[in-house]
Amino acid sequence: MRRAEQLAAGLWELGLELPTSAQAKALDYLALLQEWNRVYNLTAVRDPHEMVSRHLLDSLVITPFIAGRRVLDVGTGAGLPGIPLALALPSDEFVLLDSNAKKIRFVRHAVTVLGLENVSAVCERVQEYAPLAAFDTVVTRALATVAEFVNMAGRLCACHGRILMMKGVYPQQELAALPAGYTLAQVKALSVPGVRGDRHLVHIERSE
Repeated sequence: MRRAEQLAAGLWELGLELPTSAQAKALDYLALLQEWNRVYNLTAVRDPHEMVSRHLLDSLVITPFIAGRRVLDVGTGAGLPGIPLALALPSDEFVLLDSNAKKIRFVRHAVTVLGLENVSAVCERVQEYAPLAAFDTVVTRALATVAEFVNMAGRLCACHGRILMMKGVYPQQELAALPAGYTLAQVKALSVPGVRGDRHLVHIERSE
């Protein structure tokens, strides 16, 4: 199966609609990632079809949970899940944050090549990042424990905004240590086409 067919089939299985032009840009993003990966080792996933499932579909699966217009992707690495989400939600504003200069250089290059006007990349540690305004949704892909992440990045989330953490197995013990001022809204089991193992989305709301 060609990657374009794999992506289209995966989106159908997830119940997501993505314009053909956005799907093409998503695959162009993977081509750029493969090209840079030969030199900079940006991702351990190298198989082209595995990239579609583990990078694109695994990012896009949380599209329905994004709320508000301002979205922060903390620890974006090579642009995940931020770039696929920005392609799916072109009216939203995305900031992709990472302290790794090499990875942010790639993200900025990809943003320019793909013409993503709704994405900006910031090279800074999350503890030191000081935006002018808080974000409606703060998302991360398996970065730190729930408590650690909330303590680091919770201040960047607007009051009553969402913190979305992409996890593997159900993080029962981590959830027991949720800091005060934050409420667990739900933990959603995710099924991603082509991705084996448990996947969960932890949805936390800032209550004060």
